[in-house]
Amino acid sequence: MRALVVDHGEAGPVRFSDVDEPVPSNDEALVEIRHIGLNYGELNYVDQWPAGAVHGHDASGVVLRAAADGSGPAEGTRVALGITPHAWAERVAVGSASLGIVPEGVDLADGAALGIAGVTALRVLRTRSLLARDVLITGASGGVGHFAVQLAALAGARVTALVGSPERAAGLSDLGADQVVTDLAETGRRFDLVLDTVGGPLLAGAWSSLAEGGTLHLVGYSSGQDTTFPSGALFGFGEPRSIATYGDMTPSSAELTDLLGLMAAGRLVAPIGMRRGWQDVDDAIRALFARKVHGKIVLDVL
Repeated sequence: MRALVVDHGEAGPVRFSDVDEPVPSNDEALVEIRHIGLNYGELNYVDQWPAGAVHGHDASGVVLRAAADGSGPAEGTRVALGITPHAWAERVAVGSASLGIVPEGVDLADGAALGIAGVTALRVLRTRSLLARDVLITGASGGVGHFAVQLAALAGARVTALVGSPERAAGLSDLGADQVVTDLAETGRRFDLVLDTVGGPLLAGAWSSLAEGGTLHLVGYSSGQDTTFPSGALFGFGEPRSIATYGDMTPSSAELTDLLGLMAAGRLVAPIGMRRGWQDVDDAIRALFARKVHGKIVLDVL
């Protein structure tokens, strides 16, 4: 069968290859993949995966054969895969903990957009009550950012979305952002929670905008720049502020189910900014790296 595998050469970061058919264990379902979702991190830092390995974590498809032990969804069920390694292949063996059932009325392609981006946003925003709180989402035009803006607004937060240019602000107000800015100095607020996907100098600025008792969650570093805090910036009186790292890649069918349920209810939309056939993966990756896509890229497995 065909798959997208890691390529460490100049033609990379991935290439098509014929690979062996998966052999599910007793507690794994065999899923026919229909759509895959691209993530910046797994493609930009591809050297962290072995050459030739089937790549990718986010996808959606249909169960061809249910797990032999009776766990997980039945044959024929439409499913989304979340934070699942080796997902970019025509068929994948998947444990039930990585599968969310896609409800009727939800496009199967939208399920492929969830995974890392949707679950990351959900996990961070569930760490505290957000009702009438000020929340800052940096890199809000990306996949995590689009989901985070919507989920924070659903939770009753006052949402500020920070983007890199006016062009990347499109649609964020409609998703629930109370304020969309291109410069942190424009906000005039102090934030109870910051979800940062950018890192670099912006991270230091976000820290200085954090309210007493607030938390800054680090979920990405798309800028690729180092962060330098001014002398004394990490010292202060009053209720302690904190910086929290995010590195939990444990799959969760429950979180996928919650997100898919919000989609089915019309309360959450998938931020798909580009959809192509997977034969166009090279063009899609170039667009992703060039920051030409707002939201997620989903490729149909043809």
